[in-house]
Amino acid sequence: MMKAELLKRFFKAIASSDVVAIDKLTYLVIQEERKKGHTLLAEQLENITKSNQQDNFTNRSQPTSLIPKQLQTFSELPTSKRSLLPLVTIIQRENLRHHMVLPENIEKRFRRIEREYAARDRLAHYGLRYRQKILLYGSPGCGKTLGAERLAWNTGLPLIKVRFDAMVSSYLGETASNLRLVFEDAAKYPCLLFLDECDSIAKSRQDNQEVGEIKRVVNTFLQILDEYEPSSGLLVAATNLNKSLDTALWRRFDDLIEVPKPGAKELEIILKDTLSAVEIGAINWLAIVKQMEGFSAAQVVRVAQDAAKRAILEREDLVIQEHLEEAIKESKVSWN
Repeated sequence: MMKAELLKRFFKAIASSDVVAIDKLTYLVIQEERKKGHTLLAEQLENITKSNQQDNFTNRSQPTSLIPKQLQTFSELPTSKRSLLPLVTIIQRENLRHHMVLPENIEKRFRRIEREYAARDRLAHYGLRYRQKILLYGSPGCGKTLGAERLAWNTGLPLIKVRFDAMVSSYLGETASNLRLVFEDAAKYPCLLFLDECDSIAKSRQDNQEVGEIKRVVNTFLQILDEYEPSSGLLVAATNLNKSLDTALWRRFDDLIEVPKPGAKELEIILKDTLSAVEIGAINWLAIVKQMEGFSAAQVVRVAQDAAKRAILEREDLVIQEHLEEAIKESKVSWN
């Protein structure tokens, strides 16, 4: 029998329609059965997963009828042999988050990319090319993925998210060929190709701890970036690293944008926006913001959500200072 904790996680994932978690837990179940010596059952479960992989790929993001016919070719791409996960996922428009709270100077740079894309034909008339390849970097939770979704929303492009954790498989020889397959398909049709956590294969070639195969993959990745010409689309890469990335990688992008942690002004706006669905009592925002100095945008959202949950569970009519302060304390413990 499946362990109780794994079973609970599985049902939670199903209840919340978290397809990524379902895929990962499916893999864990197969591995668990294999460890117990239930080889036949493990193989049967794996075959069921593989036989449904192609259909599930299309359905997990959006119904086939809602995916542009040209983009359905992505469902033909291989899956990771290690995790049995698809290499790419198409995120439907209604699931895109697009509201960002950024310092004005960073907001202007995002708007410039969107304006250039909207005016791409006019720019081309004068021999100019819009910014096509964007690198977003910054600390975890600062909003890089949200930035990619926002660009997809404001340009109207379908978002194709590349799973680099699945791409870099234990079968290293596959990584370079899989990379080429993804980029070749993405270059054919207007889309936003999002390379999340690209540092997983784009580490410096000077890293002596990396094996030769990984370094060859990095070289292949750089070559592909050079050759990649989007068909009226965008390429957005995100990384938590900066100094450890190969300097040659930086030169491949038209724009490099650091997505910073929110300042005092942004902290307050994010808090209030997240709490907009509930009643708020008398709160010393200056004191609350000061306690959250250095928090990432993801942490701020979590604090606001936890404070709202406290108020609801305690049957309070509104969120008060105490709810926020308790949530901040817990966040500092869990995130450190």
